[in-house]
Amino acid sequence: MRSLEIRRLGTIPYSEGLEVQQELVAARRADRISDVLLLMQHPHVITLGVNTRRRRDHVLAAPDALAERGVGLFETERGGDVTYHGPGQLVGYPIMNLGPDRCDVHRYVRDLEEVMIRTAAVFGITASRVAGLTGVWVERDKIGAIGVRISRWITSHGFAFNVSTDLDYFKLILPCGIANRGVTSLARLLGRPAAPAAPATMEAVEDVVVEQFAAVFERQVGDGSGHA
Repeated sequence: MRSLEIRRLGTIPYSEGLEVQQELVAARRADRISDVLLLMQHPHVITLGVNTRRRRDHVLAAPDALAERGVGLFETERGGDVTYHGPGQLVGYPIMNLGPDRCDVHRYVRDLEEVMIRTAAVFGITASRVAGLTGVWVERDKIGAIGVRISRWITSHGFAFNVSTDLDYFKLILPCGIANRGVTSLARLLGRPAAPAAPATMEAVEDVVVEQFAAVFERQVGDGSGHA
């Protein structure tokens, strides 16, 4: 079984997250490191996937309104539409070599969905896929988003799982370009904030994500699984 290193980076700016990914992608491609799962949170930021970098109609707020609320705006190399990252949202960036046995983009996305579905289930929430849409849903509301980049079968970018996210920030965008559905979080579904004494703390959710990720992708978590 291949090894998986876990790096928990806490809260870091989105730009720093990109830099870390770029360095690790180069190292993974050169076989200097094993597969890595980065876990982090970002300050408020809206990111544009390759489908929307040249048109920003899915960003509903004007630039001055974003600046007033301290929300950054980034163009990225990942697939997908527009999304929001912020405090209380667990972001996972797998830096993995999918070769030789998992060279299937569709399977990779479905596996990321499976990780979030299983994570929600541990906390008593039934999440599922929706035919024709990417991500993880609880009824009509999205709890987990996916936007990936795969270059020569090395992965980057990844998934975002709403733990105790301030969902009001999603009103600044048309999430993933979907007009007739909403967003939700683990805290909202559990009916309480994910406070330090609550079962669904960010650390607890990270632990479950690590466990489920290793199970779905058939990886053995290595010694670097602690906090960075």
